[in-house]
Amino acid sequence: MITREEISILLDHPVYDGDGNRIGEAKHVFLDDASGRPEWVTVKTGLFGSSESFIPIRDAALVQDHLEVPYRKDKVKGAPNVDIDAGGHLSMDEEHRLYDYYGIDWGTVLTEPGERDQGPGMGTAGTAGAAGAAGAAGTAGTEGMPGTAGTAGAAGTAGMAETAGTTGRRGEARARDDDAMTRSEERMHVGVERHETGRARLRKYVVTEEVQQTVPLRHEEVRVEREPITEANRGDAMSGPDLSEDEYEVTLHEERPVVETEAVPVERVRLSTEEKTTDETVRGRVRKERIEAETEMEDDAGPRGRDASGPDAGS
Repeated sequence: MITREEISILLDHPVYDGDGNRIGEAKHVFLDDASGRPEWVTVKTGLFGSSESFIPIRDAALVQDHLEVPYRKDKVKGAPNVDIDAGGHLSMDEEHRLYDYYGIDWGTVLTEPGERDQGPGMGTAGTAGAAGAAGAAGTAGTEGMPGTAGTAGAAGTAGMAETAGTTGRRGEARARDDDAMTRSEERMHVGVERHETGRARLRKYVVTEEVQQTVPLRHEEVRVEREPITEANRGDAMSGPDLSEDEYEVTLHEERPVVETEAVPVERVRLSTEEKTTDETVRGRVRKERIEAETEMEDDAGPRGRDASGPDAGS
């Protein structure tokens, strides 16, 4: 049994028959004016959803994200045509035709779901059905018992008319307790969650590379210096023998590069994290309700008017 709280879930969702065939999408739900229970659902059928068919919803079931009804697809598509725009209600004749088409006993319309198997004498619907049957029997027996039968017939007819008048019109399923409707819409809320994207580590290792450095090196070279004999150095020059052999030696020196290495600290390295903020566009789908107001006027009072309310109405 579909409840009023589940109406918003099934609207615009697929409807399947008992064999798993997709019939169409649920577009409207009609409530019983007397009990307030969902009674009918309309489904878009035909080429490109060009028409809507009425299906009894009391034996339907909401399964995950779709509605399942105990009627075959071809049965639904062949249902009697009903004007969906006729003020959001079904007339008594239209309901009779639909109930007869789906093989539903009119006398069980107001029966609670748990009372449908208790027989025609139980519950409100059973009482109404008994009164109608008595009325029909009284009318048939007027000739034999004009007084009692006529009274019974009148009572039966009145009872049937009263019951039909109470249950013969269905209010559309936008639930309302007063003279105003509540329009709702979905809002999208976007949050963020933290995910691990990777790891970073420091690793130290040794490499060898060639370096080059220019170093100035000094070395000694021999240079022969000659000076003439003068009064200043004559004494040193004449101090030795006149003629002799002699030898004088000079040690030469030079500098050579010497390479040595040492390990010295040059810097400290560590890892740290820094948060960056970027903008990302998030897209989603939200559903919104629309409310249309229709006015049905007599032919001499002017044409019918329609007014729609909602954030994008009239656009």
